[in-house]
Amino acid sequence: MQYDLTEGNITKKLLRFALPLIAGNLLQQLYNVADTWIVGRFLGADALAAVGSSYTLMVFLTSILLGLCMGSGAFFSMQFGRRDFDCMKNGFFLSFLLIGAVTLLLNILVYPGMDFILTFMRVPSGIRPLMQEYLLYVFAGIFATFLYNYFASLLRAVGNSVIPLIFLAVCALLNVALDLLFVLVFHWGVKGAAIATALSQYVSGTGILLYYYLCFPHLRIKKAHMRWNASILKDIAGLSALTCLQQSVMNLGILMVQGLVNSFGTAVMAAFAAAVKIDSFAYMPVQDFGNAFSTFIAQNYGAGKKERIRSGIRSAAVTAVVFSLTVGLSVCFFARPLMGLFVDSSRADIIAIGAGYLRIEAVFYSGIGILFLFYGYFRAVGRPGISVILTVISLGTRVILAYLLSAIPQIGVTGIWVSIPIGWILADITGALLLQKYAL
Repeated sequence: MQYDLTEGNITKKLLRFALPLIAGNLLQQLYNVADTWIVGRFLGADALAAVGSSYTLMVFLTSILLGLCMGSGAFFSMQFGRRDFDCMKNGFFLSFLLIGAVTLLLNILVYPGMDFILTFMRVPSGIRPLMQEYLLYVFAGIFATFLYNYFASLLRAVGNSVIPLIFLAVCALLNVALDLLFVLVFHWGVKGAAIATALSQYVSGTGILLYYYLCFPHLRIKKAHMRWNASILKDIAGLSALTCLQQSVMNLGILMVQGLVNSFGTAVMAAFAAAVKIDSFAYMPVQDFGNAFSTFIAQNYGAGKKERIRSGIRSAAVTAVVFSLTVGLSVCFFARPLMGLFVDSSRADIIAIGAGYLRIEAVFYSGIGILFLFYGYFRAVGRPGISVILTVISLGTRVILAYLLSAIPQIGVTGIWVSIPIGWILADITGALLLQKYAL
């Protein structure tokens, strides 16, 4: 099903388009959670710390590709709103070559750079061999991540958010099944969890590519679209590069925080690994809602419907705040039981550390919910540089405060936790001021 977001009831259409995105990423988070649960329960705290720290690294690396794909998706949405399909297909050809080349380069560089990466992340010597083994295999799935996210962005740009959901669901279920097989039956340890992830990613990546080619003939590029167009490439590169920068800066900040967390030892690493999965699972729906909102804005921006955009901003803000408050209160109340899903009850220290993190973050989920809307809006109206500014403010504050506050003995690791929502709030204030300046 495809949605033309330039017509009809705003809230209803926005939610209908967003729900498959939300369901898809909830499934993705579900298999990430399942991965963490299997590793934590059956391989122990050291393996949990290694896989959790690796997850933060992989999110950073794949965020480069995700940002490029999201930027291209914004271009596709604008051309779809304008009904300029030849320009859209020409952009599809050029962006595929551009992002594909970046993907191959990234995949080539990560292997010789692995020792530097582990040193940069301050991985303890006891965890290092496990993390190195995990990364050796999981890095092989980077190209599959590109395939899935690229074609998912293309389909979402034309209003189809259901097909990407289906392939993500297949990936999630297959990953869990292979995790159980490789870890519990074959006893491959963290290597088994990494192989399960890479294989399932290739199934979803190649699957959505074949589906696009076989079932969307009207979106196929022809020989006439395989041409150099400096103007189109400049537009795509501007959107993609800045969106990529925004995503990369955001996740580089998270990676630097992960390195600081690692310096506090295995117990804090394990607690952070489990708590971050719960945290991501909780606010992921509002992040996907922000991506759906971006498509809505881009289509209406392309169609020149300014009043509809203003109405959409109001509707999206109310929806994001209500959801964030509801989920945040639930996470606060169930913080300890949620941590207990991943960590044996005998490790009360790990559970307490993770619950403390969750209670601090969950109170302020509205802050990140609104921030995702700002990211989506500025990307959709062709001002992704502002998203970069907001990300630098959010993550810069987080990193600087985390290092400063955690160095105070009376505060310790709690300083890392409180720095995160402070960064969200400062970025939101900046975003609100810039929205007044650049409102349509």
